[in-house]
Amino acid sequence: MHPDDWHLTEDADAFLARAGDFLRSRPALHTMSLTIAEKLRASAASARGVDAPVFGRLERGGEVHATFVQRTSAGSLSLTPLTREQAGELAARLADLGRSVPAVSGDHDTATAFAEAWQRRTGAMPTLGTRIRLYRLGTLTPPTPFPEGRGRRADAEDLDQVVRWCGEFCDTVGEVPSVDSASWAGSRFSDRHFTFWETPDGAPASMAAVTTMTAGMVRVDPVYTPARLRGRGYAGAVTVEVSRAALAAGATDVVLFAHPDNLTSNALYRRLGFVPVAEWAGYTFSRDAALASENNEVRRDATTAARP
Repeated sequence: MHPDDWHLTEDADAFLARAGDFLRSRPALHTMSLTIAEKLRASAASARGVDAPVFGRLERGGEVHATFVQRTSAGSLSLTPLTREQAGELAARLADLGRSVPAVSGDHDTATAFAEAWQRRTGAMPTLGTRIRLYRLGTLTPPTPFPEGRGRRADAEDLDQVVRWCGEFCDTVGEVPSVDSASWAGSRFSDRHFTFWETPDGAPASMAAVTTMTAGMVRVDPVYTPARLRGRGYAGAVTVEVSRAALAAGATDVVLFAHPDNLTSNALYRRLGFVPVAEWAGYTFSRDAALASENNEVRRDATTAARP
């Protein structure tokens, strides 16, 4: 393969027309690229412009082998699985085009291979910032005992509660940026479908959301219980509730992420029937090194232009 086998576009429809079958072939493993691409296609953000999203596909002989999605020029690069050679070719292609890559995420081996290739190519120093584990639901197994109460879909009147709890969730897991009423519309949560687990007196005790179903796949994200209400089975109950609803709606893949160091959540999801699929990683690249890389690009371009 060759770096030029990577084809880039700002057109979400064109990207999905070529790469959609590939992404839908493994919806669980491709969960991030699928949901990001579909969200961008449905939003005004997919319009072309200075800070438009960029979609890439690795295609040879009419067959797509891998993809990436970058929401904005300042956004993280989201990758489907790549070999080390493919990661190196992508790094070369993006560097030659002068693309900025402030961060990258994907399965651990892919993200690591790209981070190393990008460092070799540009000098940008990668820092491992995120480690999460991808799970896929096998056989749903409700917990015993099951807490009293019921699930209830959130509606427009619950928005303030949803926004507040999403903000608390971000603060709890250290997610940056956090979210509040002012930033809600542009947040990753704004298009999710939320469900509360309510106690018998009707008080919300826990919350879970799912993405819009794409290629038979939904992702549960986030799951949140306020600290004062934890340890009572509410998180398990609301996860079962949204998983059941997704299966009833025809989902074939129900997935979620969990931080591997959170032993409580990992044990819970395994008990509910979720099976580990892949280890995920996210790297950020140092701004100073990236700036130095850009200066090197300018110097190289100037040298090339000066050649006879």
